[in-house]
Amino acid sequence: MTQIINLKNIKFLVGNKKLEKVSVSPYDDMICNFLSDLSKDLNKSEEVNLYPDVKALAFFCRKSHIERLKKISLNPSDQLRFGLGMIFHITPSNIPTNFAYSLIFGLLTGNSNIVKVPSREFKQVDIICHSINKLLKKYKFLKKMIKIIRYNDNDSFTKEISSKCNARLIWGGDNSIQNIRNFTLNTSAIDLTFADRYSFCAINSEKLLKLKSSDLQRLVEKFYIDTFVVDQNACSSPHLIVWLGDKKLKAKSLFWNKLSQVVNQKYDLTHIASMDKYTELCKKILSDKNVQKFKTYSNNIYTISLKKFNKNLDSYRGKWGFFYEHDIKNLDHITDYVNKKFQTLTYFGFKKKYLENFIIKNNLNGIDRIVPIGQALDIGFFWDGYDINKILTRVVDIK
Repeated sequence: MTQIINLKNIKFLVGNKKLEKVSVSPYDDMICNFLSDLSKDLNKSEEVNLYPDVKALAFFCRKSHIERLKKISLNPSDQLRFGLGMIFHITPSNIPTNFAYSLIFGLLTGNSNIVKVPSREFKQVDIICHSINKLLKKYKFLKKMIKIIRYNDNDSFTKEISSKCNARLIWGGDNSIQNIRNFTLNTSAIDLTFADRYSFCAINSEKLLKLKSSDLQRLVEKFYIDTFVVDQNACSSPHLIVWLGDKKLKAKSLFWNKLSQVVNQKYDLTHIASMDKYTELCKKILSDKNVQKFKTYSNNIYTISLKKFNKNLDSYRGKWGFFYEHDIKNLDHITDYVNKKFQTLTYFGFKKKYLENFIIKNNLNGIDRIVPIGQALDIGFFWDGYDINKILTRVVDIK
């Protein structure tokens, strides 16, 4: 146990200033019970219904889901598997609940954790930290394994923790990750980086038009969760929609108009976001020769149809309900433009076997996950192509 030295401008939201490296077996019963209790406590909060991302976190932590993760993640032969020690988490500035998932990764793999939350204050962070602090009165041992901090400028602190931790989990843009990498790790430590990624969505127009009204309503609500809940800031939120099938025009009109109704009921677009969104639309129309046409659905949704794909496809990004779209005959048409930036493909109207064959046949450099519409934000222990369960643990081999 050592005292952290460089504490200028460091605010401890959870935990104290003592640095402790504690490692236990993955999916330790105490940790699993703690997360189950966290789920219950978050659901009791009067504010949870105001923040869908906090509600989603509570759902993720529920007992049945943690038990399922344990079942699929643990190999019975790995009886001597332990956490690496101490994990330093640097989480992104634009996703309020990401820090909690990163912490859960660290805890379930048996590690102690120092988690840096965004310097910008989010109510979601306060709600989650309040519940954690309350539960740590019961789970006293876990006080050694959880420290949640906020700071803006303190390079000496980042340097100190980087030199002492066993691993860093770095979430953020490419520049942010490179800046953190300037702080040297000790020789046996590792970096696990979750960099800036790009995601898109594929919709089968014919299948969409066959949906009952109630099923279509559920589909657009799921798409809303993938995108508007996080203002399209998540690396797994789609920016580009590719349309397949013979009835694309009719399907687009139905889908976007139905989604616009949902957005009008649920989404609060700020004046600043509204102005920025409109300004970006004007800039694209005036400057990008690849723009074929555009359409607005009140101020809720803007869509730009692209004439063709190009090598900079991952640069077509939107926020606050700004989407790009393109018509294709089959998914093979996008393969030449998929690069390592591509993370998630969400889909509707395709069989799993078709998608498996698409990946195997084309041997793509990018696309790490393929999930139905509505599951874009469902984070798991396989993320960005990493098997986090294995990377954040070590095995003692005895012959």
